[in-house]
Amino acid sequence: MSLTSEKIVVVKKKEDKAEKFYATGRRKTASAKVWISKGEGKFVVNGKDINSYFTRKLYSMYVQQPISAVDQTNQIDVVCSVSGGGLLGQSGAVRHGVSRALNALNPTFRPILKENGFLTRDSRKVERKKYGQKGARAKFQFSKR
Repeated sequence: MSLTSEKIVVVKKKEDKAEKFYATGRRKTASAKVWISKGEGKFVVNGKDINSYFTRKLYSMYVQQPISAVDQTNQIDVVCSVSGGGLLGQSGAVRHGVSRALNALNPTFRPILKENGFLTRDSRKVERKKYGQKGARAKFQFSKR
């Protein structure tokens, strides 16, 4: 009884990589690197689904505002990595990055994004505490005696 061994060769065809657009968004001390491409509406933040990363619905809605403003809700995939700050600052950074990437994807989106204020970086940061004081603005109570 002789067995012939046949080799099975599986050839994987290389899929055409979708064109990706990159942008950086910032808010407070958070910084987000955002890549967008045509797809079916997936949104991944630091390797997690958007709803599992931003547990508050407000933050996930805040991040998706630019996409819904340009009516691309189920047509764009977003992958981003964000670091620094808290969840509010991170959601603001991702929102800014998504807006800038959408602008790079299609320049006709610019008037809509600009009108809603998505392209403007929110430059507000926490004021530093000053030496010899209680806080950034708060002073110790003065006593003459």
